[in-house]
Amino acid sequence: MTAGRPPRVLIDATSVPADRGGVGRYVDGLLGALGRVCGTGVDLAVVSLRTDLERYTRMLPGAEVIPAPAAVAHRPARLAWEQTGLPLLAQQVGAEVLHSPFYTCPLRAGCPVTVTVHDATFFTEPEHYDKSRRTFFRSAIKTSLRRAGRVIVPSKATRDELIRLLDADPTRIDVAYHGVDQDAFHAPGDEEKARVRARLGLGDSSYVAFLGAKEPRKNVPNLIRGWARAVADRPNPPALVVAGGQGHDDDIDRAVAEVPSHLRLLRPGYLRYADLPGFLGGALVAAYPSYGEGFGLPILEAMACAAPVLTTPRLSLPEVGGDAVAYTSEDPDQIAADLAALLDDEPRRLSLAKAGFDRAKEFTWESSADVHIAAWRRARS
Repeated sequence: MTAGRPPRVLIDATSVPADRGGVGRYVDGLLGALGRVCGTGVDLAVVSLRTDLERYTRMLPGAEVIPAPAAVAHRPARLAWEQTGLPLLAQQVGAEVLHSPFYTCPLRAGCPVTVTVHDATFFTEPEHYDKSRRTFFRSAIKTSLRRAGRVIVPSKATRDELIRLLDADPTRIDVAYHGVDQDAFHAPGDEEKARVRARLGLGDSSYVAFLGAKEPRKNVPNLIRGWARAVADRPNPPALVVAGGQGHDDDIDRAVAEVPSHLRLLRPGYLRYADLPGFLGGALVAAYPSYGEGFGLPILEAMACAAPVLTTPRLSLPEVGGDAVAYTSEDPDQIAADLAALLDDEPRRLSLAKAGFDRAKEFTWESSADVHIAAWRRARS
């Protein structure tokens, strides 16, 4: 009998990037929560890159943590190993379920497979991806929907889009909202805010914050244009700080070139993890006018840092933000109008900051872990 026994699950964490972007935050948050129920809710094994071995061994004292071959640090080798080495490893560790947390999965795993499909924007927003990336992920999503015993998605919007666009079986899809680490993302004190401003060279200047990948879907060029129009005529215009990875949106450079010379735009790249609360919570507004998200972790993290958030009502973002964020459109003129209105309305910013901070507490990795464990139990049976 297996019904009452915790499922033996192998999680493939080899897709986690070194920069701990969205998929890294998801896997780390999920594993941290699973580590607290390891041996009771789930019998866990994790395979990771060698650079993450110490992290996950410390995080998961009750789990078996296995280093992947060194070659899988390179994406083509990882994808090949996923089809051959990963099923063999699942057999070796006695896995009853294999969980693949990033779209792809082995075609012949030798045991039931669950897959996390993070979003459907490769189908809903195809123009925001280059052809090779779009083709690869479209194929991967279709394959996972066909092969996986259960598919885990981070929002109802993503579930609904997979059903609408790909005729996915709704009875095999489980919605597990992401959580937010309340210790890592918290309302910062004045010292934390001042430290980040000093590190960025802002001094006492106010600023609008963006944190995320520089992908076309994130709409950074129109944010830059909207911010410039919103603040150009102000006596002490707030800076715009666009932080995060460099990405592949060439239009950002064109938008930057249009910025009037008296305005200040900073592009510091990746920020230290410890600086994120001070960066987000110290901003006048955290702006994220995306064309669409599978979940919207950046706005949840900003809310947890007590930042007033301006985003769009696209796909999953209203599921996360609810009434605790301000909304705009993807158009630069509308971004300018809505951002200017927020900058002029301190009481509303304070109200949004509090509402967002309170709402963020509803999203926990423990709740996400519960849904994953239930999905693994269903897959095993």
